[in-house]
Amino acid sequence: MLSLIAAAWLGFQPAHAMSPEIAEVIAPVTEAIAAERDRQAALPPPADDREQLERMGALDQAPRMRIGEIDVSRLSPEQAAEAWAAVGAAIKPIDEANLSALLTMVPDEGWFTRSRYGSEAASAAFHIVQHGDETVWRRFLPVLEPLVATGEVEGEAYAKMFDRLAVSEERPQRYGTQFICVDRRMTLAPLEDEDRVEAWRAEMNISLPLSAYVDHMKAAPPCG
Repeated sequence: MLSLIAAAWLGFQPAHAMSPEIAEVIAPVTEAIAAERDRQAALPPPADDREQLERMGALDQAPRMRIGEIDVSRLSPEQAAEAWAAVGAAIKPIDEANLSALLTMVPDEGWFTRSRYGSEAASAAFHIVQHGDETVWRRFLPVLEPLVATGEVEGEAYAKMFDRLAVSEERPQRYGTQFICVDRRMTLAPLEDEDRVEAWRAEMNISLPLSAYVDHMKAAPPCG
């Protein structure tokens, strides 16, 4: 099953106006969006695509960096679902606008490489595509794969997109980067091969062992 927040990001919306209680719960996210929009509004126009990507990436990450502050543990399951849906509704327009803009900026070589655009802009491009859908993942994964070997793309970034597509297609993931919400807890999605997962992670330069990653996610707040 998809996590509630994943379902929200795929477009689920609350059936009625947001209650003050829900608005207070998701305030870290909505406040982060407003603050970053205000910050960027005070800047001059971006000088080039690199600077534009960096700004798009900052807006992409601003609300997501605050999601860990959202605590739905005191809410009913129905209210928790409404809260996550409201988070998704707040973030979705950013993701859609960012992706639309990015697709008009793709260079002839097919990706925003670190050597040409810098690490910050390249990372921003990855996050924007990662927060798209299966169509864009299928488009860019074959482009990204050979760039991992040359250092132009982070292996962990490629692994996350590879796994996200697999999970979205209800296939086992390879690298162990994706979790789903089961009984209100973030749980590792099924693996392609438990015996080979650590070797595959090493190939992608993922330094954190899977066991440590799982332990970290166990400490996450209830997901729905």
